[in-house]
Amino acid sequence: MADSSLVGEVRARLSWAGLKRAPIRYYLAAVFLVGLALGPTLGGMGTLLMLQWTTAFFFVMFVLSWDFVAGYTGQVSFGHTLFFTAGGYTTAALNLYLGVDPLLGILAGTVVAAVSGLFFALPALRLGGHYLALFTLLPPLILVRIFVIFSDYTGGSGGLSNPEPLLEAGDFAANAQANYYLAFALLVGIFALLWTITRSDTGRILTAIRESTDAVQSSGFNPAKYKVYSMVLSAVIGGLAGAVFVHTPVGSASPSQLLDLSLMLEILLASIIGGFGTITGALVGGLFIFWGLDWLEGVEYVLPVIQTPVGEIATLLFFGVLLLLVYFLEEGILPWSYRQGNRVLSLIRGGQRPVATDGGAPDGAGDAEGVASHEDSMDQGTAGSDAGRDSQ
Repeated sequence: MADSSLVGEVRARLSWAGLKRAPIRYYLAAVFLVGLALGPTLGGMGTLLMLQWTTAFFFVMFVLSWDFVAGYTGQVSFGHTLFFTAGGYTTAALNLYLGVDPLLGILAGTVVAAVSGLFFALPALRLGGHYLALFTLLPPLILVRIFVIFSDYTGGSGGLSNPEPLLEAGDFAANAQANYYLAFALLVGIFALLWTITRSDTGRILTAIRESTDAVQSSGFNPAKYKVYSMVLSAVIGGLAGAVFVHTPVGSASPSQLLDLSLMLEILLASIIGGFGTITGALVGGLFIFWGLDWLEGVEYVLPVIQTPVGEIATLLFFGVLLLLVYFLEEGILPWSYRQGNRVLSLIRGGQRPVATDGGAPDGAGDAEGVASHEDSMDQGTAGSDAGRDSQ
């Protein structure tokens, strides 16, 4: 049973045997992360690009927090911006009005976000489907009106003025680099935590809840406990990201950056496009949404028929591409790429096709038989569960 814990999971993954069995995509991901880590110092990354990447990192954190609860337990929330706002506005208000240190403010903002997550989680035990989606959509809309009514304290639609920065490293370029690494380290830490959880026994149960709550309950687990756990942890991550965000040069405690409905739609699209219910897919989708639109806006090519530069209609073209991706790649970019990679590997290996699922449970673990078989494998040892995890 010790090997089923998060510590045992990490230890098994980082062992020499675990590294040798790791899929090629893990090494590619490691190279990508090393490139981001060395980019500002060795790659000659400019100040503007560092600030853009910092913004992208925080956006991906928001996507990860949503995908963890919606993609794994099936609790689709349209109000996750409430958590980002709870974290960001709490720490900004404490710093601006009471002079609270940013670190303490961030801690307080994260706690407030966790309480907000509990506020969402308890009704979610009774509601589901479109009822839950509607319930979670209304609080952010109400909060927007509250900000307008009490604009003397909240700053209204413009938000609060910039609070004290969390990091100061001298000139503007050095400060941008310091905040880049702050956001990068926070993203890596959040991703590592969620990646480990979703591939542990807890992750298998969360995925099984998405498939059938009754099956999980009949297997001896308490679905309510895991639903509350996932929602509150998701809120904590979103609140922490929002709280740190407002203390960086790229963020502010304003509805347009933390509470806007368009932000929620972009997060939802990023998760679905990358691969719904896959933590890695959420990261890929977040970067795709952020940098895809940014790249199109910079294209100066003039379309021959309508005689219009691509950059002027970038939003229209980009969302058109997203529509096509949703239609033709229902599973998302990452699962599709896994499947194509497996086809290539099957040819190289003479017809042997490895399983490449990505998520909290291997194939079949979402139903009653899968949960029961997983319990048996825990009683008999960890060899079977290790093989299932390696297939991910």
